[in-house]
Amino acid sequence: MKKHLAIFKGKAGDAILSGKKTIESRFSKVKNPPFGVIGSGDLVYIKPSGKDIIGEFRVKKVIFFDSPSLNDLSDLRQRYGSKLAVEGDYWKKVVNARFGTLIFIGDSSRFITSPLKIPKKDLRGWVVL
Repeated sequence: MKKHLAIFKGKAGDAILSGKKTIESRFSKVKNPPFGVIGSGDLVYIKPSGKDIIGEFRVKKVIFFDSPSLNDLSDLRQRYGSKLAVEGDYWKKVVNARFGTLIFIGDSSRFITSPLKIPKKDLRGWVVL
C-alpha cells in the first residue's frame, strides 16, 4: 500500500468527502503521477490548493489510459461524467491528453485537523509519499 498526496482545485476535495464525487480523474500530456504508480488499496490524502490536508480516501479501483482517442474520451464522459463531478470546460481541457488515470474512490474520511504537514511549494498536483 502506497500513500499519496493529491492537490485539488476548488471544491473537489469537499465533493469527495461528501460522496458527490466518486471518481477522480487525472489527465496529462506526460507520464505524471498518479499514472502507473497508484493502485487499489492505496491511501490518498486530500489537500485543497494552498490549504492544509482536509481528509483521506482509500482507492477502490484504478484504470489507466495510454493515448486515449477522442472516442475513448467521449465514452468516458458518457459513462462516468456525473461521477466525476467536474465543472466548466473540463472535457475540452483533456482532449490533448496522452495519459489518463481514473481513480475510483472507496471509503473517505474528513479530518478535524490536519494529521500531518507536508511542506510542498511546487506546482505538482500529485505526490507519491
